[in-house]
Amino acid sequence: MDTPLLIAGLGNPGSQYARNRHNAGFIVADELHAHYKFGPWKAKFDGLLSEGVLAGRKTYLLKPQTYMNLSGGSVAPALKFYKIPLEALVVIHDEIDLAAGKLKVKTGGGDAGQNGLRSITSALGPDYRRVRLGIGHPGDKDRVSGHVLQNFSADDIVWLKPLVGAMVEAAPLLARDDDKGFMSKVALLLQPPKVSKEPTKKKDTE
Repeated sequence: MDTPLLIAGLGNPGSQYARNRHNAGFIVADELHAHYKFGPWKAKFDGLLSEGVLAGRKTYLLKPQTYMNLSGGSVAPALKFYKIPLEALVVIHDEIDLAAGKLKVKTGGGDAGQNGLRSITSALGPDYRRVRLGIGHPGDKDRVSGHVLQNFSADDIVWLKPLVGAMVEAAPLLARDDDKGFMSKVALLLQPPKVSKEPTKKKDTE
């Protein structure tokens, strides 16, 4: 495709936030960066930017360093500088309204209280693609802030590592604008391996 792709992974800068649930977007961006051998991270657009190729398509990875609620201040200037249309923006973020370990991709819609999305939508409008990584809801709205700013637990890591690995492997489908195919491949990769049952042999009787 001639149109470049911009993949923005959302999170908060600083080592103290690195393993927070709110930093799921950063975690996926870092894994994409390593797996597909993108160029070095460079400080640009109030973020960290890297260039590479995904499924033959020029792709930029961006990790805004503005803190989550000001993500639009990094994403919008990058999109405008490279003259990338809004439909070629993919934002990867944590989602409390999805069960932990679930994944959905959608274009447009509301921001469901996700401050990073709210900031991007305010700057650019809503019609961009969102990759929503479910982290589950703590059950009480007063506990949401603490929940998203806590580190992924040991139980979380059990589902997080395979999910991120599957997202990375399926990422070329995002570059081909095949969001349904991306979700299907992730689901397929996460299926437990089938155990083939061999027929039981009858014992020879003398």
